[in-house]
Amino acid sequence: MSEELISPNASATVLAAAPSAAMGQERWARLWPLLLLALLWQGVAMQAHSRVLPTPLAVFAALWAALASGELLFHLGQTLLRVAISFCLAMLLGVALGILMGRHRRWDRALDSLLILGLNIPALVTTILCYIWFGLSESAAILAVVVNKIPMVAINLREGARAIDPHLMEVAEVYRLSKSERFFKVYLPQLYPYLFSSARNGLALIWKIVLVVELLGRSDGVGFQIGSFFHFFDITSILAYSLAFSAVIFLLEALLLRPLESRLNRWRL
Repeated sequence: MSEELISPNASATVLAAAPSAAMGQERWARLWPLLLLALLWQGVAMQAHSRVLPTPLAVFAALWAALASGELLFHLGQTLLRVAISFCLAMLLGVALGILMGRHRRWDRALDSLLILGLNIPALVTTILCYIWFGLSESAAILAVVVNKIPMVAINLREGARAIDPHLMEVAEVYRLSKSERFFKVYLPQLYPYLFSSARNGLALIWKIVLVVELLGRSDGVGFQIGSFFHFFDITSILAYSLAFSAVIFLLEALLLRPLESRLNRWRL
């Protein structure tokens, strides 16, 4: 009997095609719910024939017009800048606070009530207080967003710090790793799931708070524009600006957060 031999090149092609097919299926699984939502939206809008529920085609036309004029890019850029600054500050402070509380019970007991208070104060109240105390300035706007975001990050990282495997830390001590090596190579990788969970929730929360901050006290940004459109009952433009910002968040998730999370968590496989 003769045996068919598979060439190394053919084998490599098959191995390379498998991940590509899996990625294609995953991408399609994420896209089809959005397509169904768009079709449902189109059908309901066509049946309603109401100016308060424009069709997706009308929203995309308004989005394209705003892009062509450059107005959308300017206001979107201002909002994204505020989101980026607030996100970085809140993550840095929240992670440090969460690790401190997770590792030291004394700090945990002392700060727990403050975290609960911070989690339950509405973002609107914090924003108004910051504007009253510090004026209608950019720093007051950033501070209002950061103060609202820090408690959630700290809570997540505190739970992650409590879940650190002590046996892995003992192995690091046996191998006489330095403190920095123990932190970055053993301790921090165990916190990655909590970090990415906080980052995802943070993006979803921060951009909503930024819109409120811009609506109340800024003269530019997506929130300011949505407030202006509201006064004219321009639902189409409101949905167009919301769609543009949502598209940016989707791109950040697909091109940055998800690949980075997969890369950093490979050690768990």
